[in-house]
Amino acid sequence: MMKSKPSLRNLARAVLSLIILSGFICGCTSSTTPTYLKEDIPKAVQDICKKEYKIDVVVKQIGTTLWIYMPVGQLLEKNPQKFTEKFTILSDDVQYQQKSFEITYHIKPHPDREKTNDYKYSKDVLDKVNDIWMVLRRVIFSTEASDKAPQFFYLVVADTKNTFDIFGQKFGLEIEQLTYYPDFKKVFYGLISITEYQHRSIQESDKIPAEEIINDTQGEHLKYREITMAEFLTKQIKQRLELKFEKPEVGRNIDIDKEIENLSSLTLKIYDFRDFNEVELHNLATKNRIILNRAAVLEKPIE
Repeated sequence: MMKSKPSLRNLARAVLSLIILSGFICGCTSSTTPTYLKEDIPKAVQDICKKEYKIDVVVKQIGTTLWIYMPVGQLLEKNPQKFTEKFTILSDDVQYQQKSFEITYHIKPHPDREKTNDYKYSKDVLDKVNDIWMVLRRVIFSTEASDKAPQFFYLVVADTKNTFDIFGQKFGLEIEQLTYYPDFKKVFYGLISITEYQHRSIQESDKIPAEEIINDTQGEHLKYREITMAEFLTKQIKQRLELKFEKPEVGRNIDIDKEIENLSSLTLKIYDFRDFNEVELHNLATKNRIILNRAAVLEKPIE
C-alpha cells in the first residue's frame, strides 16, 4: 500500500510524452485490417487487445465517445526525479456555462525551487497503453466514414489493487487520457508536431475512493457519457495553462493575464469553435477581470 499521496498533476505531465513518442513513432505502418463497421468498434478493440496483446479492457461507445477502461495491478513505481519550479499554481479552473468560458486562476511566480517527484508510471503500464493506441489506430483508421463514428477517445487506466492515505481516508489512483480523433490522425500523419499533440491530448490523474476503485475490473465507478467539444476545450485550456506555468514554457516576468488570453484564443481558433459569446478571465491574485467577446477572441493575433 502506498503511504503518501503522489503528485497527481506532475505524474500526468511526465508520462504523456513517453506514451506519444513510443507509440506513434514505432507504429507508423499502414493498416491492412479489413474495414470495420462503426457498431463493431468496441468489440473489435476489446477482442484485438485480448487476443493479440493479452490486455483485458472494457470498451463502450457513448454517442461519439469511445471509452476504454484498463484495470492494472500496479500503476506506479518508485523513481525519484528532481525538477525546477518557477511558478506555483494555487488554483486554476475553467468552466463553460451559458455560452461563456470562465477561466479563474491564481498563479504565483517565485525564485527557482527544486522539487522531487517520487513516482513514475510502471513500464508494464506504459507498454500496454502504447499497445492500446496502436489497436485504436488499426481499428479506427479502417472504419467506415461516418459522423457517428468516434470523435473522442477516453482511455482510463486504473490501479485496482493499491491505495494511498489522505487524512485517514484511502484512495486509489487512475490516469485518464482524452483525445480528439482529428488530432490523433494529424500527429500520426505528421501534420502537427508531437509537442503540439501533447498540448491537445488531455492527460489527467485522479484519486478515487478506495471502495469504488479497488477490484473494479469492469469500470463500474466511471461516469460514462458523451464528451462535447465544449467540455474538451475547457479541459484543453486548463491543460495548456498548467503546461505553460508548470513546465514552465515561459519566463518568470511574463504577463500572466496576456499569456492566458493568448492560450485560450489559440485553443478556440484551432478548432474554429464559435458556440460561445465571451471569454472571461479572473485573476485571483490581482483581482483583475478581463472579458473578451467572441470577435475579440477569434480575431486576436497570437503573440
